[in-house]
Amino acid sequence: MGFDMQQERAPATFAFEDKPHIMIVEGRFCEAIADDLLRGAKDVLERAGATYDVYTVPGALEIPAAILFAVKSLNFDAVRRRYDGYVALGCVLKGGTHHDQIVAAESAHGLQQLALEHTLAIGNGILTCNTMEQAAERADPARMNRGAEATEACLKMVELKHRFRLSSKRRWVGR
Repeated sequence: MGFDMQQERAPATFAFEDKPHIMIVEGRFCEAIADDLLRGAKDVLERAGATYDVYTVPGALEIPAAILFAVKSLNFDAVRRRYDGYVALGCVLKGGTHHDQIVAAESAHGLQQLALEHTLAIGNGILTCNTMEQAAERADPARMNRGAEATEACLKMVELKHRFRLSSKRRWVGR
């Protein structure tokens, strides 16, 4: 009697007063996997009525830095719209050395550090898999759909931030 990783679940529902604006950062190291993760993420955002921007970086290790760039850019761009949440999508595959463990741990640590230090709503959709087949199964929107799950987690955290009044009423940064 184990946990069924592929159990059917109903899609999350959201009730936002103002539709959230989300930043998706995708590591493109495994292109086919990235495409499926992004498709799952976009489906959730469109269903929730959220707006979003997609940025690409080479791999999982660069994702936390890209999110930090967006956060810090508010100090320099007085008219850019704030992001309400962030979705990290990527894939780290086991290799012949320990490099995959370093990339997986450091990218996860970087995302958690950003969330805690900057009070960010982040959904972590960086897969860590032993094989390409495992990654394909987890990324595929018709199967495990981890891109959708990470996006739902992000939106749930956006809702929680609103509940605690941690989100700015001003959606646009003004002069």
